Amino acid sequence: MKAKVGDAVTGRDAATGRDRAGSDTAIGSAGIRLADLATGAAARVVSVSAADGTAPPDVGRRLAELGFLPGEAVRILARGLMARDPIAVRIGTGTFALRLFEAACVRVCPEQPPLG
Repeated sequence: MKAKVGDAVTGRDAATGRDRAGSDTAIGSAGIRLADLATGAAARVVSVSAADGTAPPDVGRRLAELGFLPGEAVRILARGLMARDPIAVRIGTGTFALRLFEAACVRVCPEQPPLG
């Protein structure tokens, strides 16, 4: 059973209670891979899954144990040499180094920067 990320009726995020206006537009409800997120961009975790076949089946469980859970705020702090492994990721109050195949298992929805 998947964790509920938001309420389709009210359009509110279940984890934060904030409106999700525009979250289902160009990116889609599945979000983008954490590995594809720009360095410094803020996002929220949508799902964690090792279903792509390139990652070991237990990597999703390990990422969840580290705190990569739906609704959690995440930010890529830095990337390895030549934009390769590893990438430094802040989730909550922790900072972790992830390999690209691990980051590809995490789907995120980028957050819009505050206006003004």
